[in-house]
Amino acid sequence: MTNHPDIEIYIKNTRLSSIVDWLSARFEQFEPTASKGMLHQYEARWQQQRFAVAIHERALGKSWISVWFQSAHTPWQIDLECAREASEKLNAQVRCIASGWQEGDDPDEWWRVEKGQETKIQWVTD
Repeated sequence: MTNHPDIEIYIKNTRLSSIVDWLSARFEQFEPTASKGMLHQYEARWQQQRFAVAIHERALGKSWISVWFQSAHTPWQIDLECAREASEKLNAQVRCIASGWQEGDDPDEWWRVEKGQETKIQWVTD
C-alpha cells in the first residue's frame, strides 16, 4: 500500500472545536495560521515534519466539514485510515474517497465510516 499524496476526510455534524481538540492531541504541534469565514488554516507537526491542514466548515451543505492534510507525511497511509480514527475519536460519520484519485477511478465512490462500520457508497458531491 502506498501513501496517498494527501489525506482528505469529510466529517458530519461535528463542531470545529471538537476536531481541533482531536488534532491537537494527535500531532506534536497543531497551531492556527489563518482563518477567514468558514476556512481555517493550521500548521501540524508530526515526526518532525511540518505541513498545512485546511479545515472548511460547511464544505458540503451545512452538515459536512472537510479536513485536508496537505502532505503525504501523516500518521495515515490512506484516507480510510484517517476516516476510521476520526470516526472513533469524534463519534461521528466520516466519509473519504474510496481510492487515491488515480486515473480511471470512480470519483463518486466513497467510504462511509460510522460506529465501527465501513460501507462503500456512491456520493455525488457536485
